Amino acid sequence: MTDQQQLADHGHQHQHHHHDGAQMDWDVMGPLLELGAEVQSPVVDQAAVWLRERVEAAGVPVVRRMLDIGSGPGVGACQFAQAFPEAEVVAVDGTEALLERARTRAADRGLAERVRTCLADLPDGLGEVGDADLIWSGMALHHIGDQQYAVERLAGALRPGGLLAVAEGGLPMRALPRDIGFGRPGLQGRLDVLSDDWFTGMRAALPGAKEAVEDWPAFLAAAGLTDIRSRTFLIDLPAPLGADGRAYVHATLARQREVADELLDAEDRAALDRLLDPEDPQGLLLRPDAFLLSARTVHTAVKPA
Repeated sequence: MTDQQQLADHGHQHQHHHHDGAQMDWDVMGPLLELGAEVQSPVVDQAAVWLRERVEAAGVPVVRRMLDIGSGPGVGACQFAQAFPEAEVVAVDGTEALLERARTRAADRGLAERVRTCLADLPDGLGEVGDADLIWSGMALHHIGDQQYAVERLAGALRPGGLLAVAEGGLPMRALPRDIGFGRPGLQGRLDVLSDDWFTGMRAALPGAKEAVEDWPAFLAAAGLTDIRSRTFLIDLPAPLGADGRAYVHATLARQREVADELLDAEDRAALDRLLDPEDPQGLLLRPDAFLLSARTVHTAVKPA
């Protein structure tokens, strides 16, 4: 799993809470998830422009209803409400504490009449949600054991001619030079390997987990959808990184340090501890060369009319 996904799956990318929510302190985690989603908001803004083109080409000139599946605290749902001003946007999530944040966020932005919330677990809870012209799932479906079944459930909720957009995959986050001035060069590459191992174990432990080639266009085709297209969007925040970007990178690496702790060697553990030290001049919060570069791929398909 990419280091970005460790935090951002909740915001946008956002379903870890469906598996370990009993351990989560949402007063602490909620603001972190909002921060992650806000830092990644350029992906949603770019994707929304493309999705508008896609739905119009599919013969849906106006999106009247949209579902944000795995909405987390509602950052993306509010962005979509602004991008599709005639749509009711339904933020769908399995954690009520996050939906409460979504409602507060929508109200603060004057969107309370158009951003609704629905408490539902994926994939079988979708029956309570209703259908839509456009469905967005941001970094949620890889937390479902049977990913093909999850795609089929989403496809079933589409109105004829509607568009399904699944944001899955991309490239790992990069935030530092290969050689950071201490420890062995290439720390982030080694963390990627450990994160991939963690992700494999997480997937294997999911209820009803099925091994499958992670070919999202193939999942969409098998669900009976057509006109399948993919596009990748960048988050490119150059050095010197702003305060929110630094906080986000710090949070993701801190999470990765926690997940990989027993697998790290002593030198990499010490390097991470130094990077996470808020008072170290070479730490993430203070060093001038910290940046944020990552990519998210969005796969789309149309339900035949």
